[in-house]
Amino acid sequence: MDVNFLQIALVFLVTFVAAIDQFDFTESLYQPIVTGPIIGAVLGDVQTGLVVGGTYQLMTIGNMPIGGAQPPNAVIGGIMAAVFACTLDMDPNVAVATAIPFALLGQYGVTLFFTLRAPMMESFRAAVKADTKAITKLTVVSEIILGLIFAAIVTLFFVGGLTAGQAVVSAIPAWLNAGLSAAGGMMKFVGFAILLKIMMSRDMWAFFLLGFGLTTIVHGIPALA
Repeated sequence: MDVNFLQIALVFLVTFVAAIDQFDFTESLYQPIVTGPIIGAVLGDVQTGLVVGGTYQLMTIGNMPIGGAQPPNAVIGGIMAAVFACTLDMDPNVAVATAIPFALLGQYGVTLFFTLRAPMMESFRAAVKADTKAITKLTVVSEIILGLIFAAIVTLFFVGGLTAGQAVVSAIPAWLNAGLSAAGGMMKFVGFAILLKIMMSRDMWAFFLLGFGLTTIVHGIPALA
């Protein structure tokens, strides 16, 4: 698929805003279920973007940062999965599995950025002096830098990887493609398992089973099928 400058610029902008939202706005704009259809619209395939975003969302639903430990980054992973599916005509499950290394790259980037910023915070006296302007300035600058890092990673792979990516996709044998599809399909179940392990209690099982029962009655299929 050929892409134009406007599409590249919009992918950059969406990634930039989503990265900032993940750590500052916290309006859930960064969630794959949101970024997936937006990237799909930018690339001319909203339906594929929505399917990929929903699939990736199920995979990450149980992931959350705890202290300094960062899970694979949902912003980069979710956007790259949508890019792969929309531009390289990948199966959504294969696209999700293929995007995992990029999500790990985002995880390493966030960890490195926070690690480098920590020593600077120790010498930052604005909070002690109640200097709200300086605190706001530091926050804005930090989030802009983080947003630019994420946007640069996605855009570079988006622009530079399409030709190479198409060649790689064409070279993937059928058995490996089937394996990636199966792996991507399993990840959404893993996401729910992680979520239930953290949150589930005996008092919640009735609501959990009721939700699956209602979904089956309304749609005729299990929610995760």
